[in-house]
Amino acid sequence: MCKGENSRPTHTVNTWRNEESAGIVSDRDIIVGVSISASGKFQLPGQQALNGILLWQAYVNAEGGIRVGSISRPVRLIWYDDASRANCTRENVLRLLKNDCVDILLGPYSSHLTIAGAQIAEEHHKVLWNYGGTSDEIFSRGWRYIVGVASPASDYFRAFPRWLASQHPELRRICMLYTAKGAFGTQVNRGLIESAKETGHSVHSVALNSLVGDSDTALSQLRGTNPQIVVLAGSFQDELAIMRTRLDWPPTVSTVAAVAAGITSLGCELGQMSERVLGPSQWEPGVSFSPIVGPTSNWFVDAFQKEFDITPDYVAAGAFAAGLILAECIHQAVSLDSDRLRCIASHLDCNTFYGRFRIDPQTGNEVGHRVLLIRWHNCVKSVIPT
Repeated sequence: MCKGENSRPTHTVNTWRNEESAGIVSDRDIIVGVSISASGKFQLPGQQALNGILLWQAYVNAEGGIRVGSISRPVRLIWYDDASRANCTRENVLRLLKNDCVDILLGPYSSHLTIAGAQIAEEHHKVLWNYGGTSDEIFSRGWRYIVGVASPASDYFRAFPRWLASQHPELRRICMLYTAKGAFGTQVNRGLIESAKETGHSVHSVALNSLVGDSDTALSQLRGTNPQIVVLAGSFQDELAIMRTRLDWPPTVSTVAAVAAGITSLGCELGQMSERVLGPSQWEPGVSFSPIVGPTSNWFVDAFQKEFDITPDYVAAGAFAAGLILAECIHQAVSLDSDRLRCIASHLDCNTFYGRFRIDPQTGNEVGHRVLLIRWHNCVKSVIPT
């Protein structure tokens, strides 16, 4: 059994399910389940995601719960630690669906774990509300029971070559170092290459098993190609490690972009080495949308910091926003039925503080949300126009 058991529902779950199938409305809790990385290599973003979900639960319940028809029903959360492992994710999702009989299933963090969980959800015809797995591969398998909230990985650096062409036309040579294990890095690389073709930038792509484990290969590639721009797509810790070797990079490199740049702790980890590092972010506090479903960005940041004494990252914001979206779908569907919720999600077009929500009706992939480009300066990140 995977560790990290949080809580278990009571025997009233099965009783209520029988009532729902007979068309009887109940005012019991809405049980929300999630497998999350409270330990292992994804612990940092996993804890951010869990905190975002816990804050959403508190927000919804403070508002009286989620309205299902004429009744507002409180949310009860059950979560299990998947230790950042796919086999634990599968075990946890099965447990949530078969033993805990959850009404709503939230996804884990990372594309690799999301694929593991989504496969189980698909087999059980339960919608997986996905905020933390952005690989395009997730949405290319013909799965029906998945709804994406975040922009796909292939969009992460699409705006970057256009920004380079506008702001630094003299910079033409890009070296992309990405982790080939799993689909995420491959999709980030694909999106960058497609965008670079439009602007005339050259991209030398290097697929590595690990940015850290293959650091000698990475440095050899950099020295052999003398790029002007280096782009990184791997795990957070791997990207930090490779950026710490910048003194060994060829002097031709003037610009660095990394997926890790969107995480607030990068500034604390790298200090002045984070200066002028660019990267993608799914959400930043200073960007506003109107009208929105749910609270404002300022409310979210203030409440998150007050509750957890840390600054929220876009992972936490996405997890909270996934809760807002599923609650809106429940409200419009007047039901917790997965097929009805998936149908409502297919046609929903709205904003939260996290940005726009609109999915491809067939695949469930997010098409309305926009990736932001950020840059670090004096250990603070800010959004730059693209």
